[in-house]
Amino acid sequence: MRISRKSIFIIIGVLVLAAIALYANRERFQPGPIQVTHRLHRVGGRFDDPSGVAPILFELDRSARITSIKVVLASEIATNKYAHPLWHMVANTRTAPIRGFLYGMEIPGMHTAVKNATADQLTMEPTYRLLIEAGSLKTQYDFDLASTFRRR
Repeated sequence: MRISRKSIFIIIGVLVLAAIALYANRERFQPGPIQVTHRLHRVGGRFDDPSGVAPILFELDRSARITSIKVVLASEIATNKYAHPLWHMVANTRTAPIRGFLYGMEIPGMHTAVKNATADQLTMEPTYRLLIEAGSLKTQYDFDLASTFRRR
């Protein structure tokens, strides 16, 4: 069976149009940014200790393989790209997908960016910024403890 020249040109034309359509709509195939919410979480252990870190639970809108988590003062990162992190975790292996985590917790597959560092205690007044990276996806989320405690 022989394919005519006309058929070959039609097939090539359809493939070119399909490639153009895919390129023009490439944003539709990329996942949107990760949405984050937070709330107080009542748990046992060191989070109930008033001298420990705040029992803040961050929840994601979908499971994600987190590669970096950082909490900084929002006012500090506004003026300094390399703001001092209050808590900074990085992946040392491929992490399991998670949908949430507690501030200051040890996350399987991750370690603190600075060896033996612990999460700093959060205070009521300032606004904090949570920076999350999951591969090529990056998101940021601002929160403060005063409004968190008022909501409960």
